[in-house]
Amino acid sequence: MEFRIAADELKKALYRAQGIVERKTTMPILANVLLTANKGSITVTAFDLDIGIVSEHAADVSKPGAVTLSAKYVFDIVQNLPDAEVTLKKLANNYVDISSGSAHFKIVGMAAEEYPKLPKEENAPLVQISGNVLLEMIKKTQFAISSDETRYILNGVFFEPQSSGKVRMVATDGHRLSLIEREMSGDFKLKSGVIIPRKGLMELKRLLDEAPDAECHLGFAENSALFKKPGLTMVMRLIDGQFPEYQRVIPKEGEKVVLVPKVRLLEGLKRIALLSADKSNAIRIGLEKGKLLITASNPDLGEARDALDVDYKGNDITIGFNARYLMDVLGVTETDEVSFELGDEHSPGVLHGPGDRSFTAVVMPMRV
Repeated sequence: MEFRIAADELKKALYRAQGIVERKTTMPILANVLLTANKGSITVTAFDLDIGIVSEHAADVSKPGAVTLSAKYVFDIVQNLPDAEVTLKKLANNYVDISSGSAHFKIVGMAAEEYPKLPKEENAPLVQISGNVLLEMIKKTQFAISSDETRYILNGVFFEPQSSGKVRMVATDGHRLSLIEREMSGDFKLKSGVIIPRKGLMELKRLLDEAPDAECHLGFAENSALFKKPGLTMVMRLIDGQFPEYQRVIPKEGEKVVLVPKVRLLEGLKRIALLSADKSNAIRIGLEKGKLLITASNPDLGEARDALDVDYKGNDITIGFNARYLMDVLGVTETDEVSFELGDEHSPGVLHGPGDRSFTAVVMPMRV
């Protein structure tokens, strides 16, 4: 195998692999990428047995072939090459010579035949989607994915096509929930929703961030998802299990609804959370005539208080929340104002755009 390629092009492929390859693994080959040279192009494959990415790149191939190399070390090498082009040449015993300008490296590789095969993808009916829409949906749900490995069903986002030509994505960690619904016409041929794992979702987000306007296709086979854009294919295993009945968690419209300027509320929460207790980020949200109050007290530090003017005429109430959870929602909200619905001190808070519940977040109360 021997080929010459633009260093930036190879760097792009190896960068994509960094989040996927497994460095701490009982299978050393999973820390490698598979380089396959064919006529006029090379493919770079990264696979951790759950998520795989195959990208195709133009190259001047003088001798076809394949080899696997350490994703991390080759990426580090390519980032620091002196020339705009790099040549890779496979030597005996899977050694690879990497040369660029005055720099030469001889790297130990492993046989391409030992690299695991990616899952078959023929059965996934692909639907053309908007990369920008999918990217928005990921950004507005990723923060609510559970990191508790014992609740593996919550370690991903629920992707649920609706009958109206829309798709709903939902994430929850038991303390908060985020739901977004957007237009995504096309038949995914799914009997019910599927759970996309967090790691796969983050890699998908990274690929969409590269070029959100590129033509994208998404599809689902039995237990895997398939994403394609020009020159790139990604396949990932889905989480096997039943997502909770999330509709039960979303309250009907709260008794007390206030419209709050998003930036002002976010700034207030950041200020007052400085004095919240330890890791719980506990603050109190209070409503009284014409005011929304944010307060926190810490026996070691003292107390903090901020007041926002709002249109509220109901009874006084105070509810404890995790400030971080509220800030996560406000950080991805695009409207200038946010509708904040509250019940009693045992009821969750609900945040959404004024008159628009297509993006809705639910935050459970806490004792403060």
